[in-house]
Amino acid sequence: MIARIGRSTSVEIRQRALAAGQRAEVLAALYLRLKGYRIIARRYCVRGGEIDLIARAGSTIAFVEVKYRPTLLQAMTAIDGAKHRRVSRAAAHWLAANPWAARLTLRGDAVYLAPRHWPRHAIAAMSLALD
Repeated sequence: MIARIGRSTSVEIRQRALAAGQRAEVLAALYLRLKGYRIIARRYCVRGGEIDLIARAGSTIAFVEVKYRPTLLQAMTAIDGAKHRRVSRAAAHWLAANPWAARLTLRGDAVYLAPRHWPRHAIAAMSLALD
């Protein structure tokens, strides 16, 4: 068997990125819990959408996108219109399965993480289209 030195395959890179993303979601959940949120769901996935965290604080449900990047600026600019639509689709699906939540305030939040920085919670960072 020939050993590769210094080169990663695309599969290895994806696996490392997935693992880093999962660690970021754990840190974001811990951070939100310290702020008084209760985590209702993690990694909620449906066809055409996904939500990293669903959290509740009082009468507010936050559909939270977690972004981990080398810098906070890169994390803050990583959520685009397509991501808004995917989160909105998943949030609408979750609300259909949890009609009790429709009477609460609903938000699309984000938690941004980067090495050597405290997490940054952006309240209402995403507009949700829940029609």
